[in-house]
Amino acid sequence: MKLYKAFFKSKLGTLTLLSDDNHLLGLWFNGQKYFGAGYDLSLVKVFPSSPIKLAQKWLTDYFAGQNPDPYTVPVKPDVSAFRQKVLKELQKVPYGELVTYKELANRMQQGQKNKVNKARAIGNAVGHNPISLIIPCHRVIGSDGSLTGYAGGLDRKRALLKMENPLSKFSSQLDLL
Repeated sequence: MKLYKAFFKSKLGTLTLLSDDNHLLGLWFNGQKYFGAGYDLSLVKVFPSSPIKLAQKWLTDYFAGQNPDPYTVPVKPDVSAFRQKVLKELQKVPYGELVTYKELANRMQQGQKNKVNKARAIGNAVGHNPISLIIPCHRVIGSDGSLTGYAGGLDRKRALLKMENPLSKFSSQLDLL
């Protein structure tokens, strides 16, 4: 499989994008936790593939304060089937809105007879999301309303949430943290 990478400079730092010919495989802030998600990015050619161009357009719109449709960028995170389900559910969280890990777990278990507490597994999947921003892991908060970990760093998480919704009921908390 051919892989391509490119970079995007944002007001919160440079992002690295990774794709194959058809899908975005990764989007990370440089230096963030789990950067590269196991890919050896030093071996990947810099080339603006079609998925990368779509992602760069999406990022341009996003950082301009618009609400770009996350489904315009074809994504294919290289994760387990369970994590894929979590990330698909996470991608449904609207721009400017927040969800708790518990709410995310409940959404995933709707219609299931044997509901098992998978909050830890869901938290792990969210924390290892290889396609930041487009799959909005920064919109997940603790059940008590706390801003829990974000691989890109809590300062970036605060900035992203404030950018998306400056009038959020959490905006005062965002200023304090």
